[in-house]
Amino acid sequence: MKSKKTQQFLKALIFLLPGLVLFLTFFLLPMIYSARISFYDWNIIKPERSKFVGLENYITVLADPIFRRAVLNTLVYTLITVPSQMILGIVIAVLINQDIRGKSFFRVMYYLPVITSWVIVTLLFEYMFSGQAGLINYILKDVLHVTSENIRWLADPILAMVPINLLGIWKGMGWTAIIFLAGLQGVPQPLYEAAEVDGAGKWTTFWKITLPLLRPTTIFLLVVLTIGGLNAYISNLLMTDGGNPMDLTHFVLTLMYEETFSNLNFGGGSAISFLLTLFVFIISILQLKLLNQREGK
Repeated sequence: MKSKKTQQFLKALIFLLPGLVLFLTFFLLPMIYSARISFYDWNIIKPERSKFVGLENYITVLADPIFRRAVLNTLVYTLITVPSQMILGIVIAVLINQDIRGKSFFRVMYYLPVITSWVIVTLLFEYMFSGQAGLINYILKDVLHVTSENIRWLADPILAMVPINLLGIWKGMGWTAIIFLAGLQGVPQPLYEAAEVDGAGKWTTFWKITLPLLRPTTIFLLVVLTIGGLNAYISNLLMTDGGNPMDLTHFVLTLMYEETFSNLNFGGGSAISFLLTLFVFIISILQLKLLNQREGK
């Protein structure tokens, strides 16, 4: 007779098996195969003729100035968009958590950018920041008279980051607000009532009650948004045509795509993907450890 624990395990395994098969087939096995490719000068036509080069692909990638510029662009994008989304998200969450008329409408409106296609909103921002007849140039030049000529946003490697960063913030702040809103609704209402009785103002209540109790939500958002920022891809690919001008606006993923499918350097592309994976893993672990430490330690 099988033990009760064994029977429970087998029952659980039956339910988990379809998901495990999908995970192994479409995630784990391709990842292992990609890791193997990163150690070869891969021949896509005849893989059996691929030459083993060890860590050469990794060394070449790390020595490439374009890769270092892509890492810098990705880090700057993450450092700008993640705090901005979190600050705006919690402000929006606090506002739509109030007892006001039409708050369901505002929740939907703030969440609409999240469910809108990345391709559509990227093309919209590309039009708005067009160097010829874009809406932003029209406002700056013809309405506000801030500049006397059109600004070529997407032709400059630094200015091109402005619409990309703004798009990332606008696209993600609604999702951040909804997560913060869920956290706010889990804060016990008697705490606010007790603070009001003690004469605490709204600002004091926010800092002393709301923020500390939102700590788990904040940790979750910080980790998830950081991972998302480091994996930014579509907006940069479409808006800068994957690195233009002169490969100075690449993100790590757009460079990986170009190296793999444009230059057909599958070994180098795989090396870039695993360097990014390692970096994201390390950053996530450090964030969780730092943010989970007790206050004062």
